[in-house]
Amino acid sequence: MMNKASDFLSLLDVYITTYLPCSIGSSPNTVKSYKYAFRLLIEFMYKEKGIEADKITFDKLDYKTLTDFFTWIESIRGCSASTKNQRLSAIASFSAYAQNRNFAAASVFRNSVNKIPMKKTQQKQRAILTRQEVTILLSLPNENREIGLRDKILLSLMYASGARAQEICDLTVGNLQFQPKGATLNIKGKGGKSRRIGIPAACATLLKQYIDHRKISDKPERHIFSSQTHEYMTIACIEGIFKKYITIAKKENPSIFLASSYPPHSMRHTTASHMLEAGVPLLVIKNFLGHASLQTTQIYAEISQDTVNRHLKEWNEKWFPNNVTKKDTSQPSNRIPDFLK
Repeated sequence: MMNKASDFLSLLDVYITTYLPCSIGSSPNTVKSYKYAFRLLIEFMYKEKGIEADKITFDKLDYKTLTDFFTWIESIRGCSASTKNQRLSAIASFSAYAQNRNFAAASVFRNSVNKIPMKKTQQKQRAILTRQEVTILLSLPNENREIGLRDKILLSLMYASGARAQEICDLTVGNLQFQPKGATLNIKGKGGKSRRIGIPAACATLLKQYIDHRKISDKPERHIFSSQTHEYMTIACIEGIFKKYITIAKKENPSIFLASSYPPHSMRHTTASHMLEAGVPLLVIKNFLGHASLQTTQIYAEISQDTVNRHLKEWNEKWFPNNVTKKDTSQPSNRIPDFLK
């Protein structure tokens, strides 16, 4: 029979190496994030409690210890509220797994985790590019240079497909099928879920020309986009590409590009928003983006400010015409008081 110390580490080992990737199909990024959460917990137990990794037991992970841990990662490690919530989610998930496999040992741990609330975070405003901003952004890369050509095709494909940065990194020649009026992409999304989406002819033509230019059209295993040093591009590389051209765009167009930041995911928000503006049904957008639920799509597919302004203008012109007759101000008014506006 395992002792208590090896019980914790053994269950954690199986949870990380087998349960997450194999049993429930968690993405590599999720596994990586969960690993880091437990590395922090082990570091905290050693530095602050003097308990080495192989001496950690479930009963030592009581409510006070876990509360101290989350205070530590915020005050000492400088974790934000959202990051703290991610670490809590990882530990809560493992506590449920551990309790199901060793109820007697892990029940205290599980009950302690359940008492710790998620921390409220400020809702970040999603950056959505207008059609004018998309046009400007796609015009910035210098196509006469190899890197500029790559960047233009990459940005164009992200807008046309609404794909996540990781999905663009993983895209290979074998994932594409070209047709006379466009192309089909086989995308492997979150949790290993696959979907097939179509992109328009204009983007498909650019993509085919780029693949031919790289001389990889007969190499299905090759990735579409590569960094300057590696065949496989990373998310960090795509983040650098976005930062580069957004910086240029902000400098050359100070009156637009007003959001504080435009991460790669902002292009996905933009695609969803523009599809919604064009009248594409929400259910179609859901399948196109590869969302598990329609609720997620409703959050992503926000209406752009241009659309809001246009509808408000139409409403104002219809209901508040300029030639409206002024009312007798001596009559009682049912206008909403200023303090309630």
